[in-house]
Amino acid sequence: MSGNYWLTPPHIYDKLNSEFHFDFDPCPYPLVDGYNGLIVPWGSSNYVNPPFRRKDSPHGGPTAFVRKAIEEQKNGKTSVLLIPVQSYVNLLLEAGAEMRSAGRVRWLEAETKEPTKQPSPILCAILRGRQ
Repeated sequence: MSGNYWLTPPHIYDKLNSEFHFDFDPCPYPLVDGYNGLIVPWGSSNYVNPPFRRKDSPHGGPTAFVRKAIEEQKNGKTSVLLIPVQSYVNLLLEAGAEMRSAGRVRWLEAETKEPTKQPSPILCAILRGRQ
């Protein structure tokens, strides 16, 4: 098995497909030589299992496919993306957390208050108390 391709377990795909009725897969397997799912128009309902790492694809990793899905959304198209996240993100989602982007944050060094050279993409997760 190639380390570059990981297929979605059927029980996951089938459950999503029964809800979204996919008509296009921009990341098919096997990949036809020269095919680039980032430059073709997508379908009305897209199943996207992108390469998890940029180095596994000549065209881009998850970020490139997320950007393309956002473009396609502006054209009225739906995309369902399976992308890797840290396990604590799934724990928060399963607990009902509200998620917000905090943007790209330049953290401040505690003593000098100097910002980091590179910003970090940060998620703000809110768990509201239940009454």
